[in-house]
Amino acid sequence: MSQNKTIPTDLSVHDFLAKVEDENKRKDSYELLRIMQEVTSHDPIMWGNSIVGFGSYHYKYATGREGIMLLTGFSPRKQNISIYIMAGFARYEALMKQLGPHKTGKSCLYIKKLSEVNIEVLKQLITASYTHYNTKYNL
Repeated sequence: MSQNKTIPTDLSVHDFLAKVEDENKRKDSYELLRIMQEVTSHDPIMWGNSIVGFGSYHYKYATGREGIMLLTGFSPRKQNISIYIMAGFARYEALMKQLGPHKTGKSCLYIKKLSEVNIEVLKQLITASYTHYNTKYNL
């Protein structure tokens, strides 16, 4: 059975963010760090070598595969900033309509710049997803 490659590491979050080449993306990353710390009350941890994560949950599939995953987090990628909304987006249609320019994957929200999205809506989205998964798996 394959191992999950996205696991917590001892790498420094601040060293990682300091190396983000694009100055605006670096500033946005520090702002996301602040927002997510405020929302989750967790200290940031590097997951793998490129994801800043907050909190964790244990999952187990019917197949027997199990592991841990971050409750929320982000990664400043070359093309955009990936924000991990683990609960997905179907339950948050109203918020998504108010967010501003974005793209989504299964549980990834892709934005170019924080200045292009409604920060209050983003905070609500992060909070709702974090609370949903934390309640579902950790309480």
